[in-house]
Amino acid sequence: MFSTIGYYICIPFAALLRFFYNLTGSYGVAILLFTLVIKLILLPFQLKSKKSMMRMTRLSGKMQEIQKKYANNQIKANEEIQKLYAEEGVNPMGGCLWSMLPLPILLALYSIIRQPITHFMMLSSEALQKLVDGVTAAGVDMSGIVMMKDGAAVVKDGFTQLSAYGQINLVKAITSQAPEVGNSVEGWIHMNYDFLGIDLTATPWSAVTGFVLTWACIGLILVPILSGLSQFLVAKVSMKAQPQTSANGSGKAMLYTMPLFSVYIAFIMPAALGLYWIAQSVFSIIQESVMNHFFLSRMEQEEAAAYEARQADRQRRMEEGRRQQEELRQQQAQKQTLREKQKAAQEAKALKAQKAATSTTEAGRVGDRPYARGRSYREDRYDDLEK
Repeated sequence: MFSTIGYYICIPFAALLRFFYNLTGSYGVAILLFTLVIKLILLPFQLKSKKSMMRMTRLSGKMQEIQKKYANNQIKANEEIQKLYAEEGVNPMGGCLWSMLPLPILLALYSIIRQPITHFMMLSSEALQKLVDGVTAAGVDMSGIVMMKDGAAVVKDGFTQLSAYGQINLVKAITSQAPEVGNSVEGWIHMNYDFLGIDLTATPWSAVTGFVLTWACIGLILVPILSGLSQFLVAKVSMKAQPQTSANGSGKAMLYTMPLFSVYIAFIMPAALGLYWIAQSVFSIIQESVMNHFFLSRMEQEEAAAYEARQADRQRRMEEGRRQQEELRQQQAQKQTLREKQKAAQEAKALKAQKAATSTTEAGRVGDRPYARGRSYREDRYDDLEK
């Protein structure tokens, strides 16, 4: 089941690699172009991953402050960190998920390189068996091609079982010793695995065990070394945009462990896979350098814009506070003015009542008519004359 799934995963990648091989006639150049196109296809996902990782890096200081503040309450610390993620719009898993995409591509490419007949040319098992029978009939040594048991080829379900790199050796045997066998099968491609004088199907470790002072041998050994060195440079460039604190511990361990792992893998795998790894690393260095510059400047702009927004919001809130204070002062002033008016009205009313008590209009009043007897009427005016 898994082999069937793997076969179908290989189909689009094999078609792309086959297109470049037919276009250039060079297996090495085809791998370089294949790597470039894959990098371009994955670029949108890697941009998202890079942005998420850099945002996480920017938050590392705040996260450490939260962890220190709630050192004795891990639940509260996790809640505050999740709140920080939500406020900043950061997904902590965003950078990890997309970074796993190159792995299935690497596995698919390994299958394509190791099984060029069924996974690169996309020929059927029946066509493969026809090729095996044709080469056997041509008298080619099959010891490095098929699995042997008790001096005979192993056959299962009617098909001859090939060794781990049997398809590669079969292609090379047909190309160099029995080209007519390949011509008899529709879809056959005569493969040329030579690239800059290096056999891309050979494993570099075979050059170490059978070392001779030739460029073919030295170049083969350089492939895994360059692979590890390029991986190291990728890690260094990637970590350049991160704070120094994040490069400690596991970060430093990964800086040296992954390149050494790639050196080991490239030594025991066909050199074509090492070439892919080198090309992928070189393109990644260029990509990481550009993305670091782009995202650093963009994040600085975002932070500057966020700072200006916070300052504008602070200014707005200050102006709102001053406006509310002014409204409150005006309301208090209006209340004070109203009380003063009421007090003045009361004083005026009292003064009016006081004046009314001594007014001549009261002396001349008759009923409701205040001037019925005249303004100068006095009831006792003539009392002194009568005496």
